[in-house]
Amino acid sequence: MNASIVGHYIGGQTVPGQGARQPVYNPATGAVARHVALATPDEVARAVASAQAAFPAWADTPPIRRARVMFKFLELLNRHRDELAHMITAEHGKVFTDAQGEVSRGIDIVEFACGIPQLLKGDYTEQVSTGIDNWTMRQPLGVVAGITPFNFPVMVPMWMIPVAIAAGNTFVLKPSPIDPSPSLRIAELLKEAGLPDGVFNVVQGDKTAVDALLEHPDVKALSFVGSTPIANYIYETGARLGKRVQALGGAKNHMVVMPDADIDQAVDALIGAGYGSAGERCMAISVAVLVGDAAERCLPKLIERTRALKVLDGENLDAEMGPIVTRAAHERISGYIALGEQEGARLLVDGRGFRGAQAGAGCDDGFWLGGTLFDHVTPDMRIYKEEIFGPVLGCVRVPDLKAAVDLINAHEFGNGVACFTRDGNVAREFGRRIQVGMVGINVPIPVPMAWHGFGGWKRSLFGDMHAYGEEGVRFYTKQKSIMQRWPESIAKGAEFAMPTAK
Repeated sequence: MNASIVGHYIGGQTVPGQGARQPVYNPATGAVARHVALATPDEVARAVASAQAAFPAWADTPPIRRARVMFKFLELLNRHRDELAHMITAEHGKVFTDAQGEVSRGIDIVEFACGIPQLLKGDYTEQVSTGIDNWTMRQPLGVVAGITPFNFPVMVPMWMIPVAIAAGNTFVLKPSPIDPSPSLRIAELLKEAGLPDGVFNVVQGDKTAVDALLEHPDVKALSFVGSTPIANYIYETGARLGKRVQALGGAKNHMVVMPDADIDQAVDALIGAGYGSAGERCMAISVAVLVGDAAERCLPKLIERTRALKVLDGENLDAEMGPIVTRAAHERISGYIALGEQEGARLLVDGRGFRGAQAGAGCDDGFWLGGTLFDHVTPDMRIYKEEIFGPVLGCVRVPDLKAAVDLINAHEFGNGVACFTRDGNVAREFGRRIQVGMVGINVPIPVPMAWHGFGGWKRSLFGDMHAYGEEGVRFYTKQKSIMQRWPESIAKGAEFAMPTAK
């Protein structure tokens, strides 16, 4: 197979694909690095058929043996951590240390999935009625699919793959065509760990592949992470077709800075959470809610730190921020900056003046943008309402905690939020009253650990269950209740009344 083509992984084999090709860029240089095959509906059907054929034997494999595959996979991921991180930086552009952190957070989920025998235990009640015992068990769904975004090509698939497979399902992954290479390396490592062929498959592609997975009758569940419009579409379509769907959508994450907060810590948090990964995170802070005189104390420091950001090629270990992932994303973000000026927000730092030559040799044609900072953003502005998904931080001024909470609760998204304060009562009230799924108190990016689960509220999540953790186990399994008695305990004669405990 031509090494410059990123193909599919079906039935334990890498295949080049018969469909159209799409270029894969190095965002730092702007050069085409390789091409990715876009799956046809027939190729998606082949992957689903491979997973369907592998399901009976894999579902019958004892959980402890499935866990042993996960333990071996965990060992291989730790061994190849930096290799995967370099692959992320090459196609996404995020700085290498950030990519290392992404891989580490994915590894956390694999560690969690290694405990699947305990997580699949059911409940048992003896003698629920005379001579009758009742118990529940959790069984796998069958073929499940994951549709994952460009911004975390290793971590987000790991939210799905380890839990789904360890629970006894077989899996078809449709990663982003923007940075597709890590998905094939994950497939290779799973095979090396001893996963049987067909249990894990990868189809590269675009909306054609997504729709083929949605419409395939053998796909029992889909998990998605991406924008809210697509999450809504996948949720509605999947539900109409009788599938279980977990669709995580967009975000507009706020960070409240109270007047009593440590201002230097708050500024550190805003810079890291706002501009890390070029703001291309669903948990990025994109709105600073500055309460009272916190605004005048924060803003000079924010201006200074934003201007001083080290925007460099992600392979440079001094880099704090890398390039934007694609030229189209760069143009979209630049358009939002222009829109913010038109809407009347005060542009304090304009990242559009940054040039690739400043990022390093060979970067002149890359997709480069500096950090951008707005003040006097108001809730009626599109740059406040909409997810920009770039290194743009908007500051909103409010008089008190109540105004901050009301502002955030009125937003259509409810993914993540943070509050910086030294006041325990403020922290408690904020945590209780805020209508957001993930809350940080003096923690700017409150991504839960592997055993807690990830998910937002409102239009940031479509579905009933969050990703990974015990919620993930529930999503990828179905409960069965069994009642049992034996002939010796059965009374003679037909019973026509509704059974009750006797």
